Amino acid sequence: MPGAGEAPYSYLANVRETRATLARFGLVTKHRLGQNFLVSDAVVGKILGLAELVGDDVVLEVGPGIGTLTVALLARARKVIAVEADRALEPVLATTCAQDAERLTLLWGDALRLVPSAVVASTGSLPSSPSFSGVAPMPNKLVSNLPYQLAATLILKLLQELPSVGRLVVMIQAEVADRICAGPGSRAYGAYTAKLALWGQVTGRFEVGRGSFLPPPHVDSAVVRIDRAPMADPKTGLDLTPSQLDWVARVIDAAFAQRRKTIRNSLSACGFERPRLDEAFARSGIAPTIRAESLSPSDFVSLADAL
Repeated sequence: MPGAGEAPYSYLANVRETRATLARFGLVTKHRLGQNFLVSDAVVGKILGLAELVGDDVVLEVGPGIGTLTVALLARARKVIAVEADRALEPVLATTCAQDAERLTLLWGDALRLVPSAVVASTGSLPSSPSFSGVAPMPNKLVSNLPYQLAATLILKLLQELPSVGRLVVMIQAEVADRICAGPGSRAYGAYTAKLALWGQVTGRFEVGRGSFLPPPHVDSAVVRIDRAPMADPKTGLDLTPSQLDWVARVIDAAFAQRRKTIRNSLSACGFERPRLDEAFARSGIAPTIRAESLSPSDFVSLADAL
């Protein structure tokens, strides 16, 4: 946290200022949009610590709300591109972020539809920078208090479809964080965990109490950092290509489609021919009688390569 007498990371990150801002614009929180406003400046500081922002970063934020995290990002990054579903917050953000408005691009609508197409289109307004070779830069980091109902889908979609983003620091439901961080054989480990590991590696996590939000959510929360780190081709040692990653993801989905079955039976039920499967198991050294949750992401890469 800032020391005594130092400015807060975000002047909005407290209950009094958040309530006053909402009242000033005649607004209430909307449960259907997953609005739980962050009111802990200490948590904002820890998020910034994980993000490790530098002056040339272009940050993508999904769900800026009243701008609590946005103002802290604008103070440290070159540009912020924020995607917000609630158009009623437009005058709020115009006010709370007025000091750095020229470095804030707001996109309105459903993030699952706008990312990445509208984000790509929006970068045309960014000035060039020597470190980006004169090319208008794409966002290189996602830093967000994500709407919990779309968090899991959006994280994977962003890793798959917006390769410029090399780091994600996201506030999410603790249950989703458990799935992201789970290891093979654990209860939380599943297709989502294995697929996400194809594109990124978890490099940080901390828990956030319910009292850090207004209103307090009904679930526990956590902040997770994921750094982009595509898995390697077992033959070449090079990063898997997009087509290879898509193929491995397809194999993972099929393997977990019938979780209680052996991996051979689950894959067979999804259309993979048994003779081809038996050959692939022999080549990869993976036992056909185990279940999908016993395989690591690298095991799935080896199996997909053998198929």
